[in-house]
Amino acid sequence: MLLLLAASGALTTILWVIAVILVIWGIVTILRGGLVMGIVLIIIGLLVGPGGVSIFT
Repeated sequence: MLLLLAASGALTTILWVIAVILVIWGIVTILRGGLVMGIVLIIIGLLVGPGGVSIFT
């Protein structure tokens, strides 16, 4: 199943969407005063995202 998702590109899209949500959530958290948690969320988003450094590929 996972290979089928990877072959179709669906997994890449799902990871990209998750990464965008995490980065936006991190920015909102920083703006609300949670500096450390916001930075952690942004870093996790960058690690999950298929465009930059991806821990899944």
